[in-house]
Amino acid sequence: MATELTRRKFLMALAATGLSLRLPSLMAASTGETITRTIPSSGETLPAIGMGTWRTFNVGGDQYLIDQRTDVLKTFFDLGGTLVDSSPMYGSAAEVMGEALDTLNARDKLFSATKIWTGDGDATREQDRASRRKWGIERFDLQQVHNLVAWQAHLETLQQMKANGEVRYVGITTSHGRRHGDFERIMEAEPLDFVQLTYNVLDREAEERLLPLARERGIAVIVNRPFQGGSLFQRFQSEPLPSWAGEAGCGNWAEFFLKFILSHPAVTCAIPATTKVEHMKENMGAMVGPLPDEQQRSQMADYVAGL
Repeated sequence: MATELTRRKFLMALAATGLSLRLPSLMAASTGETITRTIPSSGETLPAIGMGTWRTFNVGGDQYLIDQRTDVLKTFFDLGGTLVDSSPMYGSAAEVMGEALDTLNARDKLFSATKIWTGDGDATREQDRASRRKWGIERFDLQQVHNLVAWQAHLETLQQMKANGEVRYVGITTSHGRRHGDFERIMEAEPLDFVQLTYNVLDREAEERLLPLARERGIAVIVNRPFQGGSLFQRFQSEPLPSWAGEAGCGNWAEFFLKFILSHPAVTCAIPATTKVEHMKENMGAMVGPLPDEQQRSQMADYVAGL
């Protein structure tokens, strides 16, 4: 809660100084196209901003909070988002997502992504069924092995499920920069549709091998922790955007952080999480307008590193 309030105060302060906080609707009117990316294994396109549910949708049975999260999801869909990512690890997030989808009657807008998270390598299908029941869907678009837990057994079963039409795409995930060596070896050896990893303007280890390897192997990339769980806003909230930010298509810090990620050619989709409708609007603003070029990407990284 403290992070959200601090961020809101920061945005209000920027508005008071006259800096643009362009909403997606205004940007779309002036720039037109939504940024989409192609899934290499199929040619299907995805909007480049998705939505994570870690912590944000884990609200138990609190109906007031469930209604708030439903408004966030509605805003996400209204502004062109489709990919929603979750995991059994995220507490009540799956149940809350299912209730929100019921309320909005919006499953036709959804690209559903979740994970297998159990050390029991024989429980892949059981956990998939439980998650589908909570979401209220017939099959997941994407099923991933969470943080490589029992990955050999789960990935083998998921590939069988894909062949049988029980899931559309399969992948693996890591976060916080963990197990990149193992991740690379699996990417080299296994027929993956997706990988999910941590990448942001400060956490750039994935640039060294994982992102180039994804391009080489034709694997779609989902980026988690694009704001370092909110800490990027905490760290840089007192700093102004650089004077040239508008040239890189950035009108606020959310766009700055997200457009840096999306401008990497290997990235398919970033999945920021939020509990606030106004923050969702800012996040979705990164999906329209220009993206930074290579020189601007270097400027962005240098600017943040120097603050």
